[in-house]
Amino acid sequence: MARIVATSLSDIAERAGVSVKTVSGALHGGSARMSDDTRQKIKGIAEELGYVTNLAARGVRQGWLPLVGVVSDGLITSPFATEIVRGLDGAARAAGMAVFAVNHSSGQAIGSVLDEVQQFRPRAIAYAAMYHKEVAVPDRLVSTVGVMINCREATGRVTSLVPDEEGGAWEIVRYLLAAGRRRIAFINLPGIMAGRLREKGFREALDDAGVAPLGIFPAVRRSVYSDRAPSLVASHVENLLNSGDRPDAVLCGNDRVAMEVYAALARAGLCIPDDIAVASFDNQVEIASRLDPPLTTMALPHRAMGRLAMEILLAVEPQQPHLRKLPFHLVERASV
Repeated sequence: MARIVATSLSDIAERAGVSVKTVSGALHGGSARMSDDTRQKIKGIAEELGYVTNLAARGVRQGWLPLVGVVSDGLITSPFATEIVRGLDGAARAAGMAVFAVNHSSGQAIGSVLDEVQQFRPRAIAYAAMYHKEVAVPDRLVSTVGVMINCREATGRVTSLVPDEEGGAWEIVRYLLAAGRRRIAFINLPGIMAGRLREKGFREALDDAGVAPLGIFPAVRRSVYSDRAPSLVASHVENLLNSGDRPDAVLCGNDRVAMEVYAALARAGLCIPDDIAVASFDNQVEIASRLDPPLTTMALPHRAMGRLAMEILLAVEPQQPHLRKLPFHLVERASV
């Protein structure tokens, strides 16, 4: 019976004409600098020779496995989780890494979840939230979190990637103004950071144009927005239509709110966008693309956040902690 001989890093290095450190960097995400051509050449030789990583041996030797742990603060239940995970996973695979997630449920201490993730000996750890908010990371664990995704560390000690809520609101309002809309009402999301920042951008865009807002209204009866909270959308639309100063556009805090606005306007016998334009935030595709007419909305930069987060986690040189705001993307459909 023929004996199977395992391929080593030295075998690949000899074939490629590079150092073992360079091979390790190409296959395992090490610190060696190299061109993309060199990285792809090494990976091709490794595949040709049938190289198989011994994860257990690597973990003992270098103190970490080719894994990136993600603490998921409600992200798994979010319709946007796919985009963040795709961004993370695509960049991780390109670096020879794999991503795993551990859920951080309500009532569970963040420190205990981070301790749990560390037991897997990942190369790096990210914290990702289902919506834009502040997160308090315990002092003893600040250095273990490489990046915050869709949320910000409360004291600014961890690099945080968040949507540019204010800029996104400014852009969509300017888009409505360019379409000739001047009486714009905003049905916003109360009590959350995204709603507060979007309101600021909404006001700034109208102020820049010398246009007064028709009104800003909470989408739900509770002080903090939730999909399960009693909705006020229908009553706001009815009051606006009966006010004597009917809006020519309604900006919605998210696509779910927009869906309710569509229904209220349909009950009133009004046509979108001929009578009233409707625009929104999030680009929850299963809602926005299926409304009639399809909804113009600002897409959250979730996939871009995932890709950038992985670049930060695997960077050779660590960055100083900072807050980075990523722009929304305007998705033009037929509702404006």
